[in-house]
This record gives sequence, C-alpha cells and structure tokens, in this order.
Amino acid sequence: MLTKRIIPCLDVKNGRVVKGINFVSLRDAGDPVEQGEAYSREGADELVFLDITATSDARRTVADMVRRVAERVFIPFTVGGGIRTVDDMRSILREGADKISVNSAAILNPELLREGADAFGAQCIVLAVDARRRRVHPDGTPITGRNGDVWTREDGWTVYRSGGRIDTGQDVLAWVEKACALGAGEILLTSMDADGTKKGYDLTLTRAVADAVPVPVIASGGAGRKEDFRRALTQGGADAALAASLFHYRELGIRELKEYLRGEKIPVRL
Repeated sequence: MLTKRIIPCLDVKNGRVVKGINFVSLRDAGDPVEQGEAYSREGADELVFLDITATSDARRTVADMVRRVAERVFIPFTVGGGIRTVDDMRSILREGADKISVNSAAILNPELLREGADAFGAQCIVLAVDARRRRVHPDGTPITGRNGDVWTREDGWTVYRSGGRIDTGQDVLAWVEKACALGAGEILLTSMDADGTKKGYDLTLTRAVADAVPVPVIASGGAGRKEDFRRALTQGGADAALAASLFHYRELGIRELKEYLRGEKIPVRL
C-alpha cells in the first residue's frame, strides 16, 4: 500500500512566507528556506512553495529561493506561481525544484499541461485548482456561469484563478478531468471556502475530485486538527494532505501528526 503524504505549503511573497484566511489578511510566517529546512528535519514528505506575487522581480527572488532550498532540503519540493511557459518550468527545475505547479496559466492555455508533460514527464506537472462551491439563487432559478454554462442544481464547484480573485465559470470536475487527459500528473486541490478556517477539509469536494481523476490528489484548505488529516486521507480519498498555518505557527508538529495517523492505521512514513 502506498504511504500517505503530509505536505507543508509555503506561500511566498517578496521572499517571505505569508499566511491568510480565505486568501486574504496575509501575515508574515518566516523565511522560506529556514522553514523548508525545518520541515525536512521534522519529517515532511514533500514541500510546496507558491509565489503569490509572481511579478518579474518576484520571479528572480523565487529562482534564488529555489536554489537555496535545493541546497538545504532533501525531500521533493514543488514550486508554483507565475509559471506561464515551458521555459519558465525549465528554469525552475534547473534550480532544483522537483515539480512545477500551474494554475492560472493552465486555465488560460490548457496546452501548457501537455507541453510540460511532454518535456519533463507528467510526474513533474502539478495542476493547482482553487475551488469554490457554487452559490444558488434564493428562488431556485438556474445559475449561469461566466462562460455560459447553466447549472440547475447547487451542488458543484467553480474554478477560480489569479489567486482566487477571478471566477472562471468552469466546473471543477470537468476541468480536472480535462487537465489529466492533457498531462497533469497530480492535482493540488484547495477549497477556497475552507482555506485558513481550521474547520476541516472540504471532504465532499476532495472525494468528488479523487473519484474523477486517475492521478494523486492533494487535499488543501481547512486543516485545524489531527482528525481533519485522517478524514481527508480516508473519507476524502486524498493521497496527501497539505497545510500551512497549522504547521507554521507550531500548533501541530509533523511527527506528532504522523504518529497519530499511524495509530489510526493510515500508512505514513516516519
């Protein structure tokens, strides 16, 4: 049986780790290289670094960060944010990243997934998906998405891009199925509704995506207690669980979490 993975996520802005609630109210959470090294020592299975500013200046900052992380961290790590071309992917991988995460760029140009998978292998291409549950009209009338889709039921989720600021109108399940067919080798799935709330992962969303795609799914958004990880990895069907503030502010240790999961008969690497 494959082991389940625990993955700290470091949102990086201007060379610093930041964390917020529902994608806003950001506060400083430390140096990304020091944080990454600490998580590696504590037993994290992988790391995710997301450049949330992604300007040209930030791109140079992140390239330097990737190089420094690669020198000091000996577990796989993924880098995303502002990666728009195969050349962008290549430059970050050359600095030492193991995987590339794409979100908005793949929405705007889905062929980027195929091009990246052809160049580096599907195992290197992580599709990040920011999902929000669709809202219904109080009178029950159908919902029309921004791309013209019409939904007559409330259940389901819509894809957002640009750091959760723009509603694409795309259905989450349709998008992940298409993305995997193009070459995405993993899905990093964030519930915008649950993000930063510490009320638990969106298990319905996670299970729906896990059932829809043939690739690993990383659950993200909402972790607040050890039990939330257990539920995501069992009820939610996730292959990995990602968290940020819970780890950054030392509210939960990775080894403590893994020992708990092993006690719950969930296969993890200690």
